[in-house]
Amino acid sequence: MSDVMIAADDPILESDFMVEMVRQMRALDSYGVWEGLPTNELLDPFVLTKERKREIPVVGDPDEETLSRVQAFYNAIAVLIEKECGKMAVPMVHLSHEGFGRALITVGKLVVMDRTLRDVHRFGFESASKMKTEADKLLSVAVEIIGEHSDVAGM
Repeated sequence: MSDVMIAADDPILESDFMVEMVRQMRALDSYGVWEGLPTNELLDPFVLTKERKREIPVVGDPDEETLSRVQAFYNAIAVLIEKECGKMAVPMVHLSHEGFGRALITVGKLVVMDRTLRDVHRFGFESASKMKTEADKLLSVAVEIIGEHSDVAGM
C-alpha cells in the first residue's frame, strides 16, 4: 500500500477506542508479524482512501489479514461495551469465504449490535477519525439498548 495515512502523533491514537484497537490487533498477531510496528502503521490498513479502494478489485475474497481486522474492530467495540456497562459483551463474526455475513454483539441474551457485512475484502474507513466515529456510534447505540433492556442483558 501507499504512504501511511495516520500520523504518528495524531491525538486520535490516544482515544480509548484506538488504544483498544491496537490491543486487539496485537492479540490477534499470534506469529508476531506486526511486533514492533508503530501504532499508526499497525492501524493504517484500516484506512481505505478512495485511491486505496481503487487498488482493490470490486469482486474478491477476503484474506486472513482483512478478516483479522474485521474481528479486531468488533472485538474492540465489545470490550468498550463491557467497560461501559459492566456486563460481558460477546462479539460474533460469521462470514462466507466470499466476504458476506454478519457481525453481532450480544450482552446476556440481548443482541446489542447487528451488522450485515458485504464485500469484506474492502473493509475499511476513509480515515482514522471516521473509523472512531463509526465505533462510537455503534457503542452508544449498544449502551442505549442495554439501558432500555437491562433485564434481558442481565440474563
